[in-house]
Amino acid sequence: MLTRKVSRSCMAEFTWEARARTGEVRKGVMEADDEEAVQNRLRQQQLSPVKVKKKGRELSFSFGGGVSTKELVTFTRLFATMIDAGLPLVQCLDILASQQKNKRFQVVLKDVKSSVEQGTTFSDALRRHPTVFDTLFVNLVQAGEAGGILDTIMTRLSVYIEKRQKLITQVRGAMVYPSVVVVIAAGVMTVLLTFVIPAFENMFKDFGGGKEQLPKLTQIMMAVSHGFVSYLPLIVLVVAGVVGAFMYTYRQPKGKAFWHRLLLNLPIVGSVLRKIAVARFTRTLGTLLQSGVPILDALDICARTAGNVIIEAAVLHVRQKISEGKNMAEPLTETKVFPDMVVQMIAVGEQTGALDQMLNKIADFYEEETDVAVAALTSSLEPIMMVGVGGMVGVVLVSMYLPIFSLAGNIKAD
Repeated sequence: MLTRKVSRSCMAEFTWEARARTGEVRKGVMEADDEEAVQNRLRQQQLSPVKVKKKGRELSFSFGGGVSTKELVTFTRLFATMIDAGLPLVQCLDILASQQKNKRFQVVLKDVKSSVEQGTTFSDALRRHPTVFDTLFVNLVQAGEAGGILDTIMTRLSVYIEKRQKLITQVRGAMVYPSVVVVIAAGVMTVLLTFVIPAFENMFKDFGGGKEQLPKLTQIMMAVSHGFVSYLPLIVLVVAGVVGAFMYTYRQPKGKAFWHRLLLNLPIVGSVLRKIAVARFTRTLGTLLQSGVPILDALDICARTAGNVIIEAAVLHVRQKISEGKNMAEPLTETKVFPDMVVQMIAVGEQTGALDQMLNKIADFYEEETDVAVAALTSSLEPIMMVGVGGMVGVVLVSMYLPIFSLAGNIKAD
């Protein structure tokens, strides 16, 4: 499984032009290891290669190989509607490709259409574009083709993608505010320590006052400013070293596991991340099982889309135990990752034969819990950040204005 995943990530895109037996010239885009692989695949489709060229990288500001989540959801919903209306698969792809404003997505859909016309299954045609259609998407489509319910599957997919994106947006939204505040606070403090405090110090010297005559708070802030300016290169090197060490350890399997475990065990934040992980796992597994994907394959997909190596290891442990003949609830308890309530509800779902429905109910519940938890986290962070930043800036300003107030009082007394 790992080898296949790595090989896909190393593939390049090639634009090709080939001639069919009828003499018609066809064009498209294909992902392959090299030009020879593209030519061999075209010959298998009974096409004579005319031109094969490696495609240059395009700048893109959207995620998912140049295709945004909104575009993917729109495509999936429209495709489901067209299939449900009885339109042929190729005609659906042709219409959606011609109406697509995203040129990158348009090229992908045209290539999928061309592959389907040559006899390739829809799922295999999608599988050739893993940067746009992920493993879960392709496997659900494959299940829909096998069960003759492609329209239903595509509708479920669009709902799933929307809910998944909502979770991602919530997390990003919760992290953006504190991140921006921290960056702004660091910038403000740097300016104050580097430029503002030295300017006040020069002004106090012009008044003829020595440091020993200044208030204690002012002396402390001047000392901090001197230290900051003097050791600024060292501070930058230390920060760069810490960031570099984090990036290095994060790339190592053990280091990544350490950081992911730490995130899950953090106070407040860890609880939110755990709820998000449960919602994502249950939603994904419920959608896959409801669509007819075998449970072992479904768990394998859930593990690869978990987004956290601790959750991934837990799901793979459950998969291994199920392959040995055990039920799902017992190994879930052994992982100590999922809450007891989730395990108990899954056990009930297994006993009643409605595991997919139970998983979707759990996902609905935890998505609502995530909404509440993220809102509470954001609302609690806002006053803390405001007080923290305001307090730091306030201490600096007060320390600089105290000598001025003292000087004004002396002048008034005179």
